[in-house]
Amino acid sequence: MKPKPLPISSPAHAVAPQPAGMPFLRLGFRPFYVAGALLAALMVPLWVAMFLGAWPLIPAAPGLLWHAHEMLFGFAVAIIVGFLMTAGKTWTGLATPRGALLAALALLWLGARVASVTGPYGVYAVLDLALLPIVAAILLTLLLRSRNYRNLPLALILALLAGANLVFHLAVLGWLDVSAMTPLYAGLALIIMIECVMAGRVIPFFTMTVTPGLKLVSPVWLERVTLGVTALGLALWVLAPPSVMGLIVLGLASGLHAWRLLAWRPGVTLKRPILWVLHAAYAWIPIGLALLAMAQLGWVPVSAGVHALGVGATGGLIIGMITRTARGHTGRPLAVAGPEVLAYALVITAALLRVFLPLLAPALYAWALMASAALWSGAFSVYLWIYTPWLMSARPDGKDG
Repeated sequence: MKPKPLPISSPAHAVAPQPAGMPFLRLGFRPFYVAGALLAALMVPLWVAMFLGAWPLIPAAPGLLWHAHEMLFGFAVAIIVGFLMTAGKTWTGLATPRGALLAALALLWLGARVASVTGPYGVYAVLDLALLPIVAAILLTLLLRSRNYRNLPLALILALLAGANLVFHLAVLGWLDVSAMTPLYAGLALIIMIECVMAGRVIPFFTMTVTPGLKLVSPVWLERVTLGVTALGLALWVLAPPSVMGLIVLGLASGLHAWRLLAWRPGVTLKRPILWVLHAAYAWIPIGLALLAMAQLGWVPVSAGVHALGVGATGGLIIGMITRTARGHTGRPLAVAGPEVLAYALVITAALLRVFLPLLAPALYAWALMASAALWSGAFSVYLWIYTPWLMSARPDGKDG
């Protein structure tokens, strides 16, 4: 006797439901990584062309302020939002924005970028100020609902970033009597604090997972002292006049971060580019803090420390993390090929040229700007070339995300 066919609704014939919605809008990293990388690739060469008088475009804010603001609150914030709206799902087990809501957040970010070069300034300010409070509220809600109190400081830092952004726009409009550079420095300091917190979690963990038998355990007191001294040093840099105290605290913070990095055993990562890039980028934090310390007494320009932290640390950590997390969340191996290694090398070299060439050969300042901009743009162009098709298409394993 032939067995009766199972009904269509039988578990033996059940088919796993396919993920709903456009792949590009399933998790926050997809649109925001593409948008952030595209802005990075286009904006720095555009700024250099404007600075050297080769491009007539006049942005809504004065040129230097526009450049600094868009690198922090355009580029870096896009990557931070994409990362947090993706990691938040992993941390809490709750759904993060996707579909229409994620598209609205991405369009809000894009609208501010367009308004930054078209104006009027009021429209630019309103659009630009809207995103961070919304994302901070979303993240805070997820963390409280899941009782994930460990990550609450990240929501606080987002709120502080939103406050710094507000002060910037009020200063540019002349409604607040403060230098517009002060909130920009504050924004950079807050982003560096995010990087210090996240690096302390992921870099030693990633290093241990690929190195059998390696144990990297940093004393809790040392982590807290390092972060506390760094926060104090950056606060003195942003809010207080240059002083010997600033020199001492920033110098101490630099030393603590160098100690922290060496304890993570960077030498064991040399054969794994997707990992050594994070160690190499993190090395720019003690370098940048040391340069800011020296700038307290006028030994080097402040811009040297700013670009060490902005190009070397922030750019390097971003190119490293957006390759690793994009590969992981699109179901691809956590190993990079030649073009990605090239992108890593381009960012690191761009930082070296931008920070040290003007110090060693001031007459070559314009060449340093142009070369650094070209390398930086090339790095993020390589990223877009490889990753945009992956970020716009469904995972090859059929899973959601």
